[in-house]
Amino acid sequence: MYGSETWRLTENNERRVEATEMDALRRSSRIPRKEKIRNVTIRQQIGLEKTIIKEIEQNQLTGYGHVQRIAEGKLPKIALKWTPKQKRARGRPKKNWMEVIRKAMNERNLNEGQWEDRKQWSLGVEQCKKSFETDIYIYVYIYICQKVAGSIPDGVIGIFH
Repeated sequence: MYGSETWRLTENNERRVEATEMDALRRSSRIPRKEKIRNVTIRQQIGLEKTIIKEIEQNQLTGYGHVQRIAEGKLPKIALKWTPKQKRARGRPKKNWMEVIRKAMNERNLNEGQWEDRKQWSLGVEQCKKSFETDIYIYVYIYICQKVAGSIPDGVIGIFH
């Protein structure tokens, strides 16, 4: 999904994205919720083993490795290392983007500095990856765009013609 490498997914947002994805998968399979078929069963019928959340994590790790390989003086590297000077609000701190990246790296047994070797990094990032049906992802993407933004991006229409 375009731009997903910069998203900060909270648990609430993850649930919403997963619910929207499953809604799109149910609609494409023409399985209403009234039939009470579990999400896992629908995924098996379609042949999907990975969720959109895993795809987003993979995009984030790919983008993170790319920015880490960039020279020190470049703007993306500066922006990655920047921390605001202001105090945080009271209470439990919100999960930041780097914490999500570290969690995804731990799940895939990736270490700091491993991004220098592109081939090894991409193999580690794709460790949780299985093959996908591209048409289903396009359908889910269009459905999410329609539901959230109310319109479909111009470049996506060209895929179907």
